[in-house]
Amino acid sequence: MTRRIVTNMSLSLDGRYAAPENPVDMRWVMPYAITDVARDHLTSLWEPATTALLGRVNAEGFLGFWPTVIGMEGVDPRDEAFAKWLVSADKVVLSSTLREAPWERTTIVDKPAEEVAAELKETDGGDILALSSASVIKALLAADQVDRLALTVFPVFLGGGPRLFDDGLPTGQWALTSQAAGEHGTLALVYDRVR
Repeated sequence: MTRRIVTNMSLSLDGRYAAPENPVDMRWVMPYAITDVARDHLTSLWEPATTALLGRVNAEGFLGFWPTVIGMEGVDPRDEAFAKWLVSADKVVLSSTLREAPWERTTIVDKPAEEVAAELKETDGGDILALSSASVIKALLAADQVDRLALTVFPVFLGGGPRLFDDGLPTGQWALTSQAAGEHGTLALVYDRVR
């Protein structure tokens, strides 16, 4: 069975993945990311995955934070399980500036995301999960390489900032494979590419 490229991204209701004034400030996500629907959604994505595909900025953020969750008092078991998965999974970090990985089980690659994804699909393993790395996900969407598109939509307008879906994406159909609504109006949506 061919490996799937699965992408996961949080979006505001007006289609933004980051606020205009500070793209790395993700405080707007936090009230919604800790809902049951968001945690269950992420769990459903990482459980069948064996590889995490990340851009450098996201790798630094994720791998700087998530390992600290392991063993933390009062942590949600789903968060701790994700943290353990992230530490133990194979990680491929796309970067033109990093030369060596400060994290275990990590390969640094200085190639376009679509080339790396195509190469990974030819190897053995579970899903390849691109985690919230907008530059990686946008490149994969532009190359029509995404097999499963997972979105968590939060009921806020950011009023500006970068969009995930740029004009000029390849035309194509997507089938809704799961949907869930939760606290604060959080929506978890999963679409599979119809080929």
